[in-house]
Amino acid sequence: MTEPHSPDQAVAGARYFYKASLIGSAYRFGLTDDGIDWQVGRQAGLWRYADIAAVRLSYRPVSMQSRRFRCDIAHLNRQRIAVMSTTWQTVTLMTPQDDAYRAFVLELHRRLAAAGSPAELIGGVRPGIYALGIALLTLVAIAVTGLLARAIATGEWGGALFLLGFAALFGWQIGGFIRRNRPRRYGFDAVPGELLP
Repeated sequence: MTEPHSPDQAVAGARYFYKASLIGSAYRFGLTDDGIDWQVGRQAGLWRYADIAAVRLSYRPVSMQSRRFRCDIAHLNRQRIAVMSTTWQTVTLMTPQDDAYRAFVLELHRRLAAAGSPAELIGGVRPGIYALGIALLTLVAIAVTGLLARAIATGEWGGALFLLGFAALFGWQIGGFIRRNRPRRYGFDAVPGELLP
């Protein structure tokens, strides 16, 4: 790995940083004319745009932040770095950085395209994980439908209302995750908006 270079500070989105955990080091990224300049703790490097093998965008909500997005950047040597749209502020506060994250990801795509990068652009989660999510959603829907039919048949209106509320909440939470993370390929000029804040 080489020593990091100074990113072009005049370009919007050329710099980004976040903390993945409260006590860990900050992840720092800069986009230079040569490539992605990154630093995590004592590790640092410069990945040339031509050496980027893949970029994967996904939607990754967590309990403390329902609007969390992730950009995984893979190098030809199989190393990976992750860029998250949120940063830890305090023990109980994870703060979104929507505008800065969006600008960084779009600028990264613009620079990869300008450099003629052969990077594979992937949206969503891996197909196996997606299929597992669809199967789980289907099983829960079947189970809730059966319980709802039984509650209505026996006149348990409180139970029926509870099941309807549960189904609505589950569908809203999991449905959004499934819809946004549908596996797909995309081009440099068509970054999926649902995978950006």
